[in-house]
Amino acid sequence: LVCLVFDHYMVFITINFVNGQYLMCNTCNSLPLHSLYSPNSLGILTAFFIGESFKYCPSSVASARSSRFSRADGCFQHVQMTAFAKLSRYFRRLVNFKHMDFEFAIWQMLYLLVSPQKVYRNFMYRKRTKDQWARDDPAFLVMLSAALFLSSVLYAVSLWLSFTGFIKFFLWVVFVDCIGTGILFGSAIWFFCNYFLRRTSDQDVEWGYCFDVHLNAFFPVLIFLHVILPVVYPFARSITLLGCIVGNTLWFVAISYYIYITFLGYAALPFLKNVHFFLYPFTFFFISYVAILTLQWSISDAIIDFYRYRIGH
Repeated sequence: LVCLVFDHYMVFITINFVNGQYLMCNTCNSLPLHSLYSPNSLGILTAFFIGESFKYCPSSVASARSSRFSRADGCFQHVQMTAFAKLSRYFRRLVNFKHMDFEFAIWQMLYLLVSPQKVYRNFMYRKRTKDQWARDDPAFLVMLSAALFLSSVLYAVSLWLSFTGFIKFFLWVVFVDCIGTGILFGSAIWFFCNYFLRRTSDQDVEWGYCFDVHLNAFFPVLIFLHVILPVVYPFARSITLLGCIVGNTLWFVAISYYIYITFLGYAALPFLKNVHFFLYPFTFFFISYVAILTLQWSISDAIIDFYRYRIGH
C-alpha cells in the first residue's frame, strides 16, 4: 500500500509487480484531484479513476510514445470504456456533489475569458491520463447552469418579467439556447469532423467532446449577452446611436469568442486536419457587423423583442 499526497489531497494506491516489467495499480479512498490535470503534478503518477485499474509502462516505452497520441495515450492506460459506460458514470457523478471539483470548474470559466488555450491544454492532459477527451466531471455543467439561472434573474429584472415569465425565460435559455443548440451544433460538427477532417481512421472525435467545446464557447457568450448587456444597455439605449454601437459590438465580441474557442477546441485534436475551417465564419460576421452598424440597426433591440415574443410577454 502506497500513500501519495497531491497538494492537500491524499491517495492510497496498492501496487503489484507483474513479471518484473509492469505494475498494476488500484486506487482507493481518493478524492477527485484537479491538480492531476496540471503538468506540474507528481510526474509519473498523474492520473487514475477511483476503483479502476491501470498498467504502468516502462519509461523507455513511455518516452517512445510521448511524441504521438494513441487510443491508450499516456503512462497509465485503463481498460477501454464504451460511450454508454462513460455517460452512465457522468450522470452518476452528477448527483454526487462530493465527487465534483467546483474549484477547477471555476478556474476553467475564468480562463475561458482570458486564456482559453490553457483550458484545452487540460483536455489534452485528460486524454493522456484517462484516455478520453470529454469531461468526466459534471462540475462545469453544474456551474454553467447556476450562471444561467443568475443571468436569467438579471434579464428578468431588466425586462420587468413576472415570475412566470422568468421561469419561461430560464427554461428557454437552458433547454433551447444552451443545450438544444449544443446538441444540434455538436452533432453536426461531430459528423463533419469524423467524416471529413480526420487524418487517420484509428481515432475519432467524441460526441461528448463536441458538446464540451460548445459549452466552453457558450460561457463567454453568456457573460457578454446575459450579464454585461442587460446592465449597460438600458443606459446606452437613451442615445440611439450609442445603444446601437454598444449592443451590436457586444454581440460581435460574443460571437467572435464562440468562433475562436470552438476553433481552439478542435485545433487541440492532433488527428484533425484543416481545422482553420472553423475560423471562416468570422469573416462573414465581421462584414455583417460593419454593414449593420452602417445601417444603424440594433441587433439587441431585435433579440430582446424576440425574447419577449417567445415567452408571451
